[in-house]
Amino acid sequence: MSTRRILITGGGGQLASDLEALLRGSAEVLALPRSGLDVTDDDAVAAVFSALEPTIVFNCAAFHNVEVCEREEDQSFAVNARAVKRLATRCAEANARFVHLSTNYVFDGTGADPYDEDDLPNPRSIYAISKLAGEYAALAYSAEALVVRTAGLYGLHGSVSKGGNFVTRMIARAREQGALTVVADQRLTPTFTADLAAGILAAVDAGVNGTLHMTNSGATTWHGFTAAIMELASVEVLVEEGITTIAPGAADRPLNGVLRSSVAERAGLASLRPWRAALADYLERAGLLAGATV
Repeated sequence: MSTRRILITGGGGQLASDLEALLRGSAEVLALPRSGLDVTDDDAVAAVFSALEPTIVFNCAAFHNVEVCEREEDQSFAVNARAVKRLATRCAEANARFVHLSTNYVFDGTGADPYDEDDLPNPRSIYAISKLAGEYAALAYSAEALVVRTAGLYGLHGSVSKGGNFVTRMIARAREQGALTVVADQRLTPTFTADLAAGILAAVDAGVNGTLHMTNSGATTWHGFTAAIMELASVEVLVEEGITTIAPGAADRPLNGVLRSSVAERAGLASLRPWRAALADYLERAGLLAGATV
């Protein structure tokens, strides 16, 4: 069997780093950060495709600071939609699998139940609209593309554009401020990128294409997630419940961002473990779990 040649865009990010770690040793992997490959530079993308001749492309590159997207519309669509179209086209021409990452934000979050792949998107921000456009581009220009919607990502490698991940930011803020207020009316499933990476590779190996929802199991609120972080890390801090307020000109955020997956069920894919178990594992690996040694 020939060696798979893997291109990962958005290299160095949370999910990209975990994908790279899992694939090393079983495939030829090229994981390029934005400084090594700007996905909006079509000539640069063409050169990488020509040199590597990838058999699978994981597109982890995204413009995902939600509030900045609201102000920088052109860049949002350049990265989250137009670049996806070109990547998908090149994958189709090269007969390569294309795996593209998307978000629960494509739903408006007004429904009471978890959102399934068959539910109708209704994006309510520039970020969400551009990400949905990217989904359509991936599926339109690459016949066997896999679009993975997920939510609430955190991982050992942090997020460069956001200055770490939610877990580390909340722990730092708690220690600095001595008290926290976190919204209790936005529901989601926090997702550990190490679990997500393994789940995505399982879906690829199973030949799943189209749209797939994938998160850790269960659901909580940002407040519940924060309280669990503090409990598991033994940070004694008052975590008060806040409510979502959208300032004029700010991005809308779905109150219900919980996803479910009938596609995964039909494909026989194993569910990712419960979010709290994943959080405890992450904190232990990061040396942040109470009683853990660094």
